[in-house]
Order: sequence, then structure tokens, then C-alpha cells
Amino acid sequence: MQETKKSKSNVMQAVMCVLLCCSVILSCVTLIGARKSAKQLETISTAVGAQIDTGKEDDVIIADEYVIRSTRQISDAYLNGTEDTLSDRDKETLSMAKDVLSKIIKEGMSDYEKEEACYLWLCKEMKSDDSILTVIHESAADSDNPFGVLKHHNAVCVGYATTMRLFMQMLGIECMVIHASDLIHSWDLIKLDDEWYHVDCYSDTETLYGNFNMNDDAAAVNHTWNHEFFPAATGTKYSYAAQNAVQIKNIYAIPQWVKQLLDKGETLAVCSFKEKVTPKTEKEAAAIIEILTEGLGSVDKYNDDCSIEFEWSKDDAGDYLLTYRFYDYKEDQLDISDKLRSKIENKITSVFGDLIEFYHEDGDYGNADMTETTTAVPKG
Repeated sequence: MQETKKSKSNVMQAVMCVLLCCSVILSCVTLIGARKSAKQLETISTAVGAQIDTGKEDDVIIADEYVIRSTRQISDAYLNGTEDTLSDRDKETLSMAKDVLSKIIKEGMSDYEKEEACYLWLCKEMKSDDSILTVIHESAADSDNPFGVLKHHNAVCVGYATTMRLFMQMLGIECMVIHASDLIHSWDLIKLDDEWYHVDCYSDTETLYGNFNMNDDAAAVNHTWNHEFFPAATGTKYSYAAQNAVQIKNIYAIPQWVKQLLDKGETLAVCSFKEKVTPKTEKEAAAIIEILTEGLGSVDKYNDDCSIEFEWSKDDAGDYLLTYRFYDYKEDQLDISDKLRSKIENKITSVFGDLIEFYHEDGDYGNADMTETTTAVPKG
């Protein structure tokens, strides 16, 4: 019996020893695996880093190509009178920025007026070339920074935002470049009277003031961003809506107001109400906009290649404002005569022969049919 117990004891010890060894081996394997997984995650994070919103302002890659870079060394050197310490490129950037500001900033301007002047210069100057043939600069790589923007007037959204920030910082106005959560767009946050506002110059090159001095609620209609990292924009005093609202009688005057705007070709307008919108009439007001939007969508003139948007906001007194925006997405079409078109088509056909057919759409060149047709091109 004792030998049997002893044998069992030896067996148990052996089993325990094996289990202990397995446990040690398993722990080592797990540790190695964990290290390998961590390394893999690090590699993956590096590979897709441009697609991760890391919660910072600078050194962020937008659209996998353009980089938000700080220009604080330029503005600080300007404010501190230490421009000699800058690189030749930064000196040239500062010189160009100073030249712009000397032309648009007047003595006695408020911070808001300075901001607006810089905003208008960027929105208008970047589309000042009205020629049909667009020149593509070799310096397209600099379209995301003030050097390229100021030297070549060639800008992507990052270029607009960083140039606006440089202007603001040179003028002693707080400004941040903010980026979209999906890292495909960037714009500015500007501080006026201790309140922040969103300013998107890039989006306003066609319709001025559509994205100027917005609070978070207004910006959120067409923008997304990291609310935890960037400061809240709660200002209304300097918003376009608060400063430019026209008063109409009540919410049932909205359709007539919109009709007048459409007839005049207005792209941006704001109204307030003589009869204030109250908690009891909020639902009614929302229904008017929803039904009006649905109705306009049934009108051919307003549902093809264009968009009409409405946005509710409040002024400093807490009263409702309604913003109207009209976006026209129609691409510019060349207005040429039938004779010139025929000449061009004949020349192309002489090269490509029957490989090419030309499609004429309604209204493109004067006497086209009401339906899309394929036209035979005369030889010779």
C-alpha cells in the first residue's frame, strides 16, 4: 500500500513538473507573441498613420499628400524683430506676407476687420485668373503652404488654412489650423474677443461668407473634427448670420423670401423674424423648411446640378436665424458656334476616322434636338 501511494506521489510530482514546464513554455510563447503583435501593430500604425486622427494641429497629413506645417518661426520672427534668423525661403515667405498685409490692413481696424480683410483677399485672390486655359504651376508641391500660395497663387485647402493662420499670427490674432476627422480637409479656428470661430476660406472661393465665422453648430453641417482636441467655437457676435440678417414677418413668410432670393440669383442670405420663433412654433418652423425643401426638389430648375440648403442658428439674444445657401454645381460649358464645332470635329475625324462619334446634348450648341443624339460627322 505504501509503495502504491509512493508511486502515485511520484506520478503526481512528474505531472506537476510537466505542467509547470508547459506553463513556462506557454508563457514564453505568449510573451513572444505579444511582442510580435505589438511590433505588427506599430508597423500597421506607421503604414496607415496618415489615416488616423491623432489629435494634434501640425504635422498632420491631409488627403495622403498635403502636410499642415507650422509657420510659427516666421510670425514670431516678424513680431520679435528677429527676421535675420530665418532661412532664405522663410524670409521670402515673410516678405510676401508683409506685402499683402500692407495693402489690405488699414490703421484703426479691429481684429474682426483685419480677419475679414485677410479672408476676402484669400477667397478672391486665389480665383483671380479668369482665363479659360488654366496654367498648372510646376510648384504644385507648394500649394499646401504659404510660400507656394503667396508666390504662385496656387492653393489646396491646406494652403488656404496655413496662409490664413500666418496672416492672423502676424497680426497678433490667435488662430489654429483644424482638420477634418477623416483627414481630407482643413480650415481655420480664429479667436475674436475670447471666442472661437470656424473659417473655411477654401470652401468660400465661389460663394463668399458661406463658411465665415461659424460656431460649432453651423460648422458641423458640412464639417467633422476632433472636438476633444480643438477648442469649442461658441461665438455668434461676429458670425455672418448675426451681422447680415434681414427681418421678415414670420415663419410663413419664408417661402416668399426664398422665392425672391431665387429670382435674384442670391447664393447666401439670412433672415430673422419679427414674430419670434417660440418653443410652441419650433416644430412648425422645422416643418415649413422640410416641406419647402421637398417641394423645391420637384422643380427641374432647382434639382439638377444645384443644391439649396437651410440652417437654423441663434443670435446673442437667443432668437432664431435662418440661413439660406444656394450651390450651383454646373460645370462651365464652352459657348461655341455650330460652324466652329463642325470644323473641330472634322479635323479630329480626319485623324481618328470612324473610331470617334460625337454626342450633342440639348442646348449645348444651339440647334441640338431635345433628346441626346449621335451625329454623323461629314468627311473632309
